Amino acid sequence: MEIRKANNRELGRIKRLYLEAFPRSERKPFGLMRWKARQGQMEMLAILDGHELAGLAITVLCGDRVLLDYFAVEKSARGKGFGSQALRLLRERYDDRRFFLEIELPDEDAPNSVERRRRKQFYLKNGMQETGIRAVVFQVPMEVLSDGKPLTYEDYHDLYEKTIGPAFSRRVRAL
Repeated sequence: MEIRKANNRELGRIKRLYLEAFPRSERKPFGLMRWKARQGQMEMLAILDGHELAGLAITVLCGDRVLLDYFAVEKSARGKGFGSQALRLLRERYDDRRFFLEIELPDEDAPNSVERRRRKQFYLKNGMQETGIRAVVFQVPMEVLSDGKPLTYEDYHDLYEKTIGPAFSRRVRAL
């Protein structure tokens, strides 16, 4: 397995997986992310199994902080350890930085409550840790998990302010 910056040919497949894997309410405009990637504030990464796209990782970069903004594995590659292996490679890629991600808050009343619990268990099993940071991101209640390096809500919110911009960061608030 390999993780590298996506080339132009792979970006179309990454966009398809991105639109498939994430609900509209949680997606940023794909064009904005490509623009931010060209500016060096984001990375659009291809997760490859040989020459085949096995998944995607889209990260936001800000100083010593990296937010794993989007992470998805192709349906055909799920359940085969690709996600765990890819997360390990991502953590290695950003080992010199504070690496963190957001997940939907586990909520027993949510229609996807089982999926939310499984997602959290996956990340905890693969070395991510609870931070105690909870936020509402575009009206979606989230919690932040990290690689164990110290992270405050201010650090987390500042990443949005400095990279995605003030208009977006106003739609991220502590819970």
